[in-house]
Amino acid sequence: MQRILSAHLPTRTGATVRIAGWVHRRRLLKSVAFLIVRDATGLTQVVVTDPDVRAAVTALPEETVVEVVGTVTANGTAPAGVELTHPTVRPLGPPAVPPPFDLYRPALTATLPTQLDHAPVALRHPTRAAALRIAAAAVAGFRATLDARDFVEVHTPKVVATSTESGANVFALDWFGRPAYLAQSPQFYKQLMVGVFERVYEVGPVFRAEPHDTVRHLAQYTSLDAELGFVDDHRDVMAVLRDTLAGMLAEVARRAGGAVATLGLTLPEVPAEIPAVHFTEALRIAGAPPDEPDLAPAHERALGEWARAAHGSDFLYVTGYPMAKRPFYTHPDPARPAYSNGFDLLFRGLELVTGGQRLHRHADYLAALAARGEPVEPYAGYVDAFRHGMPPHGGFAIGLERFVARLVGAANVREVTAFPRDLHRLTP
Repeated sequence: MQRILSAHLPTRTGATVRIAGWVHRRRLLKSVAFLIVRDATGLTQVVVTDPDVRAAVTALPEETVVEVVGTVTANGTAPAGVELTHPTVRPLGPPAVPPPFDLYRPALTATLPTQLDHAPVALRHPTRAAALRIAAAAVAGFRATLDARDFVEVHTPKVVATSTESGANVFALDWFGRPAYLAQSPQFYKQLMVGVFERVYEVGPVFRAEPHDTVRHLAQYTSLDAELGFVDDHRDVMAVLRDTLAGMLAEVARRAGGAVATLGLTLPEVPAEIPAVHFTEALRIAGAPPDEPDLAPAHERALGEWARAAHGSDFLYVTGYPMAKRPFYTHPDPARPAYSNGFDLLFRGLELVTGGQRLHRHADYLAALAARGEPVEPYAGYVDAFRHGMPPHGGFAIGLERFVARLVGAANVREVTAFPRDLHRLTP
């Protein structure tokens, strides 16, 4: 008999079926027992009246893996409106050792450190699993949207000979006796691949050895990168990013509707044109001093509130960041060279995306490195490619975990990360 998933049971009313999953909860009453079985798609209620089957269920702790054969019976109060009656129950393994928290409760009551210490079982909780399903759907939407716009997916090295952005902290390692580093970004490689495919994207891990211990930073996270050639300026990049976000959210609604419902979410709408303010105007709106070189988290929150009140938007572009705060490969604003053709996208008052137009002339790279007192040699393999003709181009990078955390309203990015790596955590 083929195994049936819980989500498919409503179409099998009256049939005898086989399900399998984990014992989510047992409710042992005097004359009846209710066994709740969890699988990848949801929960199934099993009604046990036979004394022998009830005795077997009594001996099965939560999280024991079982197989149940029974009749699908309509019951409006059961999950999905059906339950299994007249069951037989067979363990598919030894009785499980229950985890140090109850997975059947609506919310995990354990502290976040306890959940992270026991991540292999904490992630089984429907709310934790729902966030990961949303992340998977968002990545699928990212890929599908860019595929439809003739982007090519690429895969670039995660071990590199030099840091991607000068001055940033990197994880050093020994590469057969030579110094090497974990890649902070695919930035250099995705730019070089514009010279091959014109439009490229990558989904992969990046590593930042910055000693942040905050609710928004990880030492390893998943970056959704895109780069496109033959742009006029950063506004072309912003238009593609807008469509990409819309595609990601549409795919979350399509693929992860159950997860969205589990978490009680209302997905945001991406405006046809995301409102944008120049950095200098953003400082004024946020009440920051006019000589501030960057936006602090409090400024981002203030801008998020302003975007919601003034434009009804959860998204806001801040353009024209000072060149002093942007990487050396950033293209300056031709009309205001102290400011960049770069941008950040704020999502509900939190920086989600950094992007912009890049330099594309070899001489400009030499000048930019010289202006920052940087030698050319560490970047020679990258910079040399611009001698051979590169189009005006630009791109962006979305932090997946940060996007999902903001989307689901998580207070800490670790709540939506399966096995987070940060300043203090290297296991499990």
